[in-house]
Amino acid sequence: MLSHEDNETLVRVGPGTTMGGMMRLYWLPFMASKDLEKDGQPQTVRLLGETLVAFRDTAGNVGLVDHICPHRGAPMAFARNEDCGLRCVYHGWKFGVDGKVADMPAEPVRSRLKERVRIKSYPCVERGGVVWTYMGSEPEESRPPLPNLEWNMVPEENVVVSFRVQECNWLQALEGEIDSAHAPILHGRIDDGGSINQWVAKRDLRPTFECMRQEFGMSIASRRVLDDETLYWRVNQFIMPFYSLVPPQSNYPELSGHAWVPIDDENTLCLMFSYHPTQPMYEKSRDIFVNGHRGRETGHASVNAFEDKGALVPYGRYISKYRRETGYLFDPEAQRTTWFSGLPGLWVQDAACQSGVLRIYDRTLEHLCTSDTGIAMTRRMLLETAHAFAESGQRPERFADPDLYMVRAVSMKLPKDQAWDEAGRGPMTARLGEGFGYEL
Repeated sequence: MLSHEDNETLVRVGPGTTMGGMMRLYWLPFMASKDLEKDGQPQTVRLLGETLVAFRDTAGNVGLVDHICPHRGAPMAFARNEDCGLRCVYHGWKFGVDGKVADMPAEPVRSRLKERVRIKSYPCVERGGVVWTYMGSEPEESRPPLPNLEWNMVPEENVVVSFRVQECNWLQALEGEIDSAHAPILHGRIDDGGSINQWVAKRDLRPTFECMRQEFGMSIASRRVLDDETLYWRVNQFIMPFYSLVPPQSNYPELSGHAWVPIDDENTLCLMFSYHPTQPMYEKSRDIFVNGHRGRETGHASVNAFEDKGALVPYGRYISKYRRETGYLFDPEAQRTTWFSGLPGLWVQDAACQSGVLRIYDRTLEHLCTSDTGIAMTRRMLLETAHAFAESGQRPERFADPDLYMVRAVSMKLPKDQAWDEAGRGPMTARLGEGFGYEL
């Protein structure tokens, strides 16, 4: 378990906090490019405890600015997005994507006020259908480059990316994915149907864990016995500051994972990615990711999962109908006859367990066990890294090297005397255009 003080350090991400300061070292993926139209209505965004509005101007550039006009505090979510700028509807002050004032119609022509006033703004770039922002204090010439995350660099047809809001702090969500002991249990069935019951992991529900600290974060390996001579290794990856990678396992194998981007202390933006490293995504897989499967959710939030709350609500279009106030649409009859959990799909099952009780769980009440080794080590690494930066300005080693993030999760069947870290060294390194590197 964690002390109350350590728990507070890990989950508080607003301006001036220890963890919030570390998070601001990194570029943050925060919205799908397709959800920002040229001259469209600004969308309210909340990141690291700051409420902002995102917009795409007439020239196609993305801006991320304060949600409050610096003149008299009017809401910028109502602003007119026109002629390469965002114009407040109260007095007509207009701002560009860089935060500079472009026009003050109520001021004298010779007034120099617009040279002194700016709206808070953060730089944005786009890659692979995702908009990224940098909220740190570093000037442009010393900012780190975008991280070379494989899912954000493969061809568009190879990847599916989805966004949703989850009602818990970012660490609870992250810990749910780097814990692979739960998968064959929580996501299992009590009947004989479906592909989940065919998972190799179902053969041994008492895995042994080995964890290894890496320059990029943490490798969390679970070992299951297949037979007297063979072990099945699944290696989940945690990549600083909030990425998790899950190994392939289905008949249509792909690599997948999440960015668990902190909205604030109690809410998380869950960006899920699934991709194939060398070929277009299987059409069957893409279809069920986008549309769901027979009324159930997969790892991705389907197009049917949302209740659009409008542009004034932070991430209004990413809010799901599967949430605490709806009981995650739990189905007791399905629990009795079919699904172990009774919850309607993979990500819903995870979200309900991660956030169904409290948005910030009191970790002093935990009773950790051997399968939680990776979680405990990841927490310790995060605390050490965040405190080092807060106390002495020490940055994580190689964090500004974009290739540090070229990592894959793996699932390998190995002879019992072969070490997973040696066998997985090559396959765990992502190389654009190259296959899995081992037999699935």
